[in-house]
Amino acid sequence: MQALHQANALADTLQAVPNGIVNVLGYEQASVNLVLPDGDLVVAACAGSTAVESEIGGRVGSRAAWEQLLVAGEAWGDLRFVSHAEADTLRAVPHWSIEGPAPLYEGEWHPADRLFAPMYIPGVKGGSSAELLGVICVDRPRNNRLPDLEQRKLLQSYAFHAATAIRSSRLRANMQRALVRLEREQQALRASEESFRQAFEYAPGGMAIAEMGGDQHGRLLRTNDALCRLLGLSASAIRRYSFSDLVHPEDIGTLLRTSAEGGRAELRLARRDNSYVWVSLRNSVVADTTDGPRFLLTHVEDIEERKRNELQLAHRASHDSLTGLPNNDELRARLSARLCERPNAISVRETAVQILDKAFGGYEGGNGGGYDEPGYGGFNGTSGAGTGGGYGGAVEDYEPGYEPYDSYGDPAERAYQGDGFDLSSAPAPLDHHVHIVAPGPDPDDGSKGLAVLFCDLDGFKSINDRFGHRAGDAVLVESARRLGQGVRDGDTVARLRGDQFVILADQRNQAEAEDLTQRLRKDIINPIRIDGRAMRVGINIDISWAQCGRTADETLHAADLQMNDIKRSRHTNRRTT
Repeated sequence: MQALHQANALADTLQAVPNGIVNVLGYEQASVNLVLPDGDLVVAACAGSTAVESEIGGRVGSRAAWEQLLVAGEAWGDLRFVSHAEADTLRAVPHWSIEGPAPLYEGEWHPADRLFAPMYIPGVKGGSSAELLGVICVDRPRNNRLPDLEQRKLLQSYAFHAATAIRSSRLRANMQRALVRLEREQQALRASEESFRQAFEYAPGGMAIAEMGGDQHGRLLRTNDALCRLLGLSASAIRRYSFSDLVHPEDIGTLLRTSAEGGRAELRLARRDNSYVWVSLRNSVVADTTDGPRFLLTHVEDIEERKRNELQLAHRASHDSLTGLPNNDELRARLSARLCERPNAISVRETAVQILDKAFGGYEGGNGGGYDEPGYGGFNGTSGAGTGGGYGGAVEDYEPGYEPYDSYGDPAERAYQGDGFDLSSAPAPLDHHVHIVAPGPDPDDGSKGLAVLFCDLDGFKSINDRFGHRAGDAVLVESARRLGQGVRDGDTVARLRGDQFVILADQRNQAEAEDLTQRLRKDIINPIRIDGRAMRVGINIDISWAQCGRTADETLHAADLQMNDIKRSRHTNRRTT
């Protein structure tokens, strides 16, 4: 027993089992058949004869054959005895030679006799339902007689202790393998952590780890040197922030979508000097198998130069290369953004009148003064060009600029909203759009519009022909600068082509537009000094008005035609004079 339990390795314990049977229990031959993971049994150790060991060592017998053999054997307690008369049952399992003479007396051991001691897992009672660990096979008692009751009990007890020793040794072996595997995994983990640390710390791009979920969601837990240098902040200072604290206000929505979904985004982050730098964020969620997503690993790449190049390319595509003003395409884009397709064919006053006339045109009579205009009979209580009598309402209620007429913002809705009015024929209102109309001639009515000033330089061709294109270009650049200084912030000065410019001057009435043209003429007429020479050009400016219902091309084409008409008229007048 001591030898069984002192063995360290599983192979040593298995070999100690048959050794103890041969050396102590008085048998000349013994073997141990151990149950494999697939259920079959293998001859794991032998003792007593090297010839037997070489004959059956390592051989495998099926589980079914062993179970059949144990059932067929004679039960001696937990032991099973198979006599020479049933020797054929041994052929299905690994066995050694069974030849020999017949017994000479009763109780003599025959060479074909076999005694088996099943080994069951300790703690489980023996029997067919117990979990089998292996089977000990013994042969040839030294006294050449069948074992008596005492010998049987010793073998049965020995089999129990052998099972305990084998099981303990197997557990130790499994534990040792697990410890070795765990150590290897820990070494691999330490190596992986070190690799990640070095990759994180020494990465050429910025790296950050941010918390996910909870009250501290988005807080930066760790950053590398590259990110600190990019933002101009120390690692300890950055840990007081989250990305939402550093991102440009216009990019906060992009950041939130990226944090929630992972992936990548391009946005601006604040630096220590309050400037912003364009970066590309690539996020990946570090998940915990039990608690779900826990951290956000973010790679931050500096794309300031690329963004600057993109903006320069976009600026070049939309601006004139000589003057830096918006070009023809950009002018049309800005004008198109202000115009809708709804025509403004009738005035606000006429829209309301038409709706009211449609609702009440069939009623006669009425009293009270009213709006008297051909085509809208009865609004003054008398017959007009229309048919039927008038409604007889007070006209002030339907004049622009008075409540409730002017309180809605759309011509169809500004009319009276009572029961029975059908507003379906009125133009549909547009959400978030300021309808563009030409202002009225009366400066006191408060109406303002989008003035389109079509301009061309007067006398530019002679400068270009006389002094060359370099001087002409300088005149164009200076003229563009003066036009830009003469308008308000938010107005557009664009170069259309050659010496032609277009100005979009918003929120002007007729008088303000005229005043703007006068100031621009005075600014342009001032001498322009180029290479020591003073050169003068004038400017022709024509005012037209943008209106919804007309496209940008139609608006600019109409302004161009109007300017050509004015130039032809001036040329004709000069020739006549």
